[in-house]
Amino acid sequence: MDQINPASAVATTGRLRAAVPSSRQLLFGALCWGAAMATSALSALYLRNGLLTSHLSALVMVYALGGALAWPLMLPLARLLAHRRPIEARFAAFFLTLSLGTVAMTAFLFAMDYRWFYARWHDPFGTLVWAFQFVFTSASAVYQFAILGLGLFLPFGFIFLAAVSLYLARHMR
Repeated sequence: MDQINPASAVATTGRLRAAVPSSRQLLFGALCWGAAMATSALSALYLRNGLLTSHLSALVMVYALGGALAWPLMLPLARLLAHRRPIEARFAAFFLTLSLGTVAMTAFLFAMDYRWFYARWHDPFGTLVWAFQFVFTSASAVYQFAILGLGLFLPFGFIFLAAVSLYLARHMR
């Protein structure tokens, strides 16, 4: 018969408790991270073509929301992975989770916008053809984002990511 190890249960509870950031850190961090990603996209568009695009406000909004929505999901995960680790491992945890989460959330929002545009030509909701159209429209939007959209995170998004990851790794309780 297995018995629960109380020391292990306490350690797990402490790890989970340490992973939960304060509401101030979640809200303020989400706003700042969203603004940083919007700044990254805006500056990349400026450097590329002098902001000559007809969809400037929509692009900046997608990048801002992608960052703002990714932060509250990825920060607790990163803190869970970084708990009681050396600073290098904490930096890696924050760097990896914030980068992947921000890219994934921004790609998801881009795909939903893409899907919303093409929805008028798709079959009614719930049909098999609609399911195929939804999957392949979303997949093509994510592919298009990977080719065209990831560049808007460079060079400033990478700098913001490294700085924030280093800050969080150094100041994690």
